[in-house]
Amino acid sequence: MIDEELIAKKLAFIQTCLRELRQLARPKDIATDIREQRFVEHTLQLSIQAALDVASHIVSEERLGEPATNREMFDRLARAGWLARDLADRVSNMAGFRNILVHGYADVDLTIVQDVLANHLGDLDAYVAAVSARLRRSPGG
Repeated sequence: MIDEELIAKKLAFIQTCLRELRQLARPKDIATDIREQRFVEHTLQLSIQAALDVASHIVSEERLGEPATNREMFDRLARAGWLARDLADRVSNMAGFRNILVHGYADVDLTIVQDVLANHLGDLDAYVAAVSARLRRSPGG
């Protein structure tokens, strides 16, 4: 059974991270200010990880199969009607970006960090909205 309280907390955390990024981040300073770079990268990482945690919980509790990768979790959510295909693809890309941040692959391309900050926070907003809407339609939601 899906733990709706857990999901709600994770979704609220994503929203908090997004609000902090929108209010506090200084995108033009990412390339020259290590604190700014670390704040943005870490906050993005945390928000994407929370989205992965939500996906993992739903995939497991709904018995949607055993995804081989984090990216595949979003595909399973799309196939089960939790997410639109295009949203699943966009959030899946965010999961790939998170892997780069977490595993510290050589050099994180700061232009990509700036692009995510400028153009893709809405993907996580849409993810929160889609999961929330689906939970409201579910029995007991």
